[in-house]
Amino acid sequence: MNTELNLLDRQLTLQRWPLAQKNRTLQAWDSADEYLIQHVEELQLLNPQSRILLVNDSFGALTCWFARHQVFNLSDSYVAHQAVKHNYQQNTQTTLEDEHLLGSMDDLPQDIDLVLIKVPKNNGFLEHVLSLINRFLPEGTKVIAAGKTTDIHSSTLKYFERYIGPTTTSLAKKKSRLIFATLSQSRQDNTADPKQPKKWALEGTDLTVVNHANVFSRDSLDIGARLLLSNLPKDTNGLSVVDLGCGNGVIGLSLLNQSPQTKVLFVDESYMAVASAQDSVALNVPDKVEQCRFVVDDCLTRQASDSIDLVVNNPPFHQQQAVTDHIAWQMFKDALRVLKPGGQLLIVGNRSLAYHIKLKRLFGNCKTVDANKKFTILSSVKKG
Repeated sequence: MNTELNLLDRQLTLQRWPLAQKNRTLQAWDSADEYLIQHVEELQLLNPQSRILLVNDSFGALTCWFARHQVFNLSDSYVAHQAVKHNYQQNTQTTLEDEHLLGSMDDLPQDIDLVLIKVPKNNGFLEHVLSLINRFLPEGTKVIAAGKTTDIHSSTLKYFERYIGPTTTSLAKKKSRLIFATLSQSRQDNTADPKQPKKWALEGTDLTVVNHANVFSRDSLDIGARLLLSNLPKDTNGLSVVDLGCGNGVIGLSLLNQSPQTKVLFVDESYMAVASAQDSVALNVPDKVEQCRFVVDDCLTRQASDSIDLVVNNPPFHQQQAVTDHIAWQMFKDALRVLKPGGQLLIVGNRSLAYHIKLKRLFGNCKTVDANKKFTILSSVKKG
């Protein structure tokens, strides 16, 4: 894997996170990062006192490059923030303070001179970010976004025009493009709360699920979760359960609804996912909030070993734009560590991913609980 970014007579060493992932062919920056950096430097848009808001900088290429200025990194990803902190330390020999790492549910600092955005694939999250800029930053603030040409559509530009102002784009370069806009007086007055989540009823129940902007399957129940819901244990009263990769919290919420004495730990690397799960529980079973914990984490890195009875998991198979199985692999290994002897891991996965092979290798056992044409429910038990 290439870890050396050489640009404009400077060099950065950048690594993807987590460091232990096996797919080392991927690098921690792309041509959109390079295009954005070159544009800002060639036009001399910054001075030593400039304060920069960097949005969706997944591994810290932009944060490290502009480290000589005051940088604020806004992300929905806890894992991205760990990557940014690691790469910042490696390249500057200093620590990026936590107050410069903003979660997606945070307010923005108001005295920002320049906003640089890596365009997210999720339009809902893009709209959320632009509406935050609209609310918190002063007129005249320059906003420059960069992304792959395949990720920038007419709908993308309409969001910039709605929340920022008149918008233009650059020519394509190495399959990447820039977007230019300045927060203007003519922008639409956005009176809606940018944190306003979507809600939908969970079919067959009286539950309402809350979904913030960047949550997976924000508009409806995904088909994998649907199969998993129909195969949850009927009685988890008195058990400690982890809803790992909780998303909007529909799995843990359903367990709480049918077994009110369950203790549930909701874990996700997305700040918006954890907020959605917490809001879902507070809306539906407010008396159960105290027996729940809501944690942003890199899988189960911060969870104690041998402490959990059941881990329920719908693992992702991508990190940003990259298709990869390292996240699922880490989830399974962490689940094995945190489960008590005799504890169970219950997962749903696409049949083509053959997760049963990994689970048998780790746990020494794996049982198929249910399956349809696309998904399978697998169970493994930690040996005593």
